[in-house]
Amino acid sequence: MASLGAETTAATTHADHRPKTLADFDPPQKPKRNKFAFACAILASMTSILLGYDTGVMSGAAIYIKKDLKISDVKVELLVGTINLYSLFGAAAAGRTSDWIGRRYTIVLAGAIFFIGALLMGFATNYAFLMVGRFVAGIGVGYALMIAPVYTSELSPAASRGFLSSFPEVFINGGVLLGYVSNYAFSKLSLQLGWRMMLGISAVPSVLLAVGVLAMPESPRWLVMQGRLRDARKVLDKTSNSKDEAALRLADIKEAAGIPQECNDDVVRVEKRSHGEGVWRELFLHPTPTVRHILICAIGIHFFQQASGIDAVVLYSPRIFEKAGIKSDNDKLLATVGVGFTKTIFILVATFLLDRIGRRPLILSSMGGMILSLAILASSLTIITHSDVKLPWAVGLAITTVISFVAFFSMGMGPIAWVYSSEIFPLRLRAQGASMGVAMNRFVSGIMGTTFLSLYKAMTIGGAFFLFTGIAMVSWVFFYTLYPETQGKTLEEMDVLFGNLNWLRDSKRNKRNSQLNGDGNGNIDGSSNVQSKGPVPGR
Repeated sequence: MASLGAETTAATTHADHRPKTLADFDPPQKPKRNKFAFACAILASMTSILLGYDTGVMSGAAIYIKKDLKISDVKVELLVGTINLYSLFGAAAAGRTSDWIGRRYTIVLAGAIFFIGALLMGFATNYAFLMVGRFVAGIGVGYALMIAPVYTSELSPAASRGFLSSFPEVFINGGVLLGYVSNYAFSKLSLQLGWRMMLGISAVPSVLLAVGVLAMPESPRWLVMQGRLRDARKVLDKTSNSKDEAALRLADIKEAAGIPQECNDDVVRVEKRSHGEGVWRELFLHPTPTVRHILICAIGIHFFQQASGIDAVVLYSPRIFEKAGIKSDNDKLLATVGVGFTKTIFILVATFLLDRIGRRPLILSSMGGMILSLAILASSLTIITHSDVKLPWAVGLAITTVISFVAFFSMGMGPIAWVYSSEIFPLRLRAQGASMGVAMNRFVSGIMGTTFLSLYKAMTIGGAFFLFTGIAMVSWVFFYTLYPETQGKTLEEMDVLFGNLNWLRDSKRNKRNSQLNGDGNGNIDGSSNVQSKGPVPGR
């Protein structure tokens, strides 16, 4: 297989068996940024702002909806959390839809569905009407969450794929911040008008995004699956850093799609069309060891991203701050703006680190920081709950650890879940495989959103965060054991990394041997080196 990775990282250069030169030991060059790919990734990822805005705005709007519609805490839980359960339907359908009509038009469809949902929520006259709007908006959110990372990863060169594929999480965080700001701004309006403006105003960006996406090209990998080689080559020429790189990328994609290399790229169309038929059978009924490992990683990373409690913090931050001792509604909303600002800043830090230090170091350090923050937050909230007097130091510690928790989440776990799950599936399985990860993400998020108030009433708010601490500790072990490094690999090379569950032991042994032999290989865990040396069972 032609390897673009050989041009982008020293790790994959060492994977072949030619004599090494001094250039092999030079420090890796800074990844190039293709401006056209950058612009397309921005446009596609902006659809993720829809989920972020809804998540952020609902945390504050729920306060006023409860007062206006006079609903119970259970109904508030359902209102806040069920959009994530509804988005399951959108995420599950988006994989097959994108295989059928293409990645670009699926993004347009996501914006159109969310637009209808936002209007329904903005004009809701009662709780039932509002829940209908939440259902429609949830379908749109599911579509957006699945398709944005897939489109971006398929369009991006390997050298900058981590950077560009993290954009959806950037815009989710930006949307959360905008939602918090909207809460604070519209809270000055009347009770009946304020929350409706908070929810309905999101219809405006959804229209602008749907129109803007029409200016983007289609995914080159989807075009190849349809046999449209000439169109794919045009897109690759624009999104690669050179003509040679575009040719290498096209050769890899053709091989992955099962199109003979002798098929001339100047041919407008070859007889090779795929609309995702038989994918479920390959994923679940008869998976190879490689596909099984990939599926476990994709679903697992989305499960632990949400099970560690991030939505409990983002959706119910006003409640957490109230438990910590902040009583004024305005002060609570202002504190949530600080949370949103922190999430946005640290996700920007993560985007610049993904292609420099890799996925594994970021996710492991991120989870380590989250575990520490959750443990301290749980302890401080427990102390506050059992104290008869206000303890300023405990209040300050609780607020600080809420902010540190979202900071550590945003600098690793937040973006990597979307990047990793969108890049590891084989071409034929990518859209529908990634949709399974998103479905798990939304399912767990929905459970968290609809049960958190009941959970902390049953076991205290401190106890709830101790539970999240335990889950986060399990997730660290899970990631350390099962997740190979994917930095610098092309999408077509990913299957080499998976299928051998003893990869960590083998890579450590190979790294020790490399050091003893003095070959200078400094790969993290040796994963890039080991996994390229031979076929993995089940490929």
